[in-house]
Amino acid sequence: MVSIPDVGSIVRVALAEDLGSGDVTSVSILAPDRHVRGRVVAKAPGVVAGLTVAAEVFAQVDARIAWTPKVVDGARVAPGDVVATLEGPAIGILAGERTALNFLQRMSGIATATRAFVDRVQGTGATILDTRKTAPGLRVLDKMAVRAGGGRNHRMGLFDMVLIKDNHIDACGSIPEAVARVRRRVGAPLQIEVECRTPADVDACLPLALDRLLLDNMSVTDVRACVALAAGTVPLEASGNITLDNVREYAETGVAYISVGALTHSVRALDLSLLVS
Repeated sequence: MVSIPDVGSIVRVALAEDLGSGDVTSVSILAPDRHVRGRVVAKAPGVVAGLTVAAEVFAQVDARIAWTPKVVDGARVAPGDVVATLEGPAIGILAGERTALNFLQRMSGIATATRAFVDRVQGTGATILDTRKTAPGLRVLDKMAVRAGGGRNHRMGLFDMVLIKDNHIDACGSIPEAVARVRRRVGAPLQIEVECRTPADVDACLPLALDRLLLDNMSVTDVRACVALAAGTVPLEASGNITLDNVREYAETGVAYISVGALTHSVRALDLSLLVS
């Protein structure tokens, strides 16, 4: 079984990719004892995430670099706001600059998008969830960023929750049979969620004492019908083709959860710059 990488491991891979045998430009131009100060500045409005990851980047590059965040993960920033300051050897700061910004910008972009969805459904009782549509190798960070934006994480992977999808159902013939096979093999520890394509699927699931039902690519009308069918007996999750334009309408149907793949698979990085003096 492959283990989930931690932040330190992810940063080590990223630095190895960028630095290789060393920053040939900086070591050629800058004296080893040259110290500088820097500021990470927001150039667009958004929500910050990834400050601890950026700190890990500079700590691994050169422990003498002092990284001081000026906001916390989840904070809203405006253009011109200082996100963090740093001070230390110039060669080290420039060596870690791009890797730190890559993490900060991607994670802040995810947090910004998540916050927009969370704000849009405020007052409805619906919770915004992420999905497994994350960058390979960066799922831990992508999901950290979703939490910073006010969302919640769905399952981490294929191992920590059962999600019976359309292909599983089609392969074994019916929803009850798929659920029975899972219960024989997995037992009680893991939650079981079933993907439903129609209100009829929801009706078939109701006697099965499931933990959650996923309403996949259904219209608002069908989702509303499913909420009426379930009548509060099982949490419902709407998913598929949900955007900022229609998420409020889905939330007002009464579903408990709305999962949005675009939070992580279509990230628009938050514009941040590192200014050194």
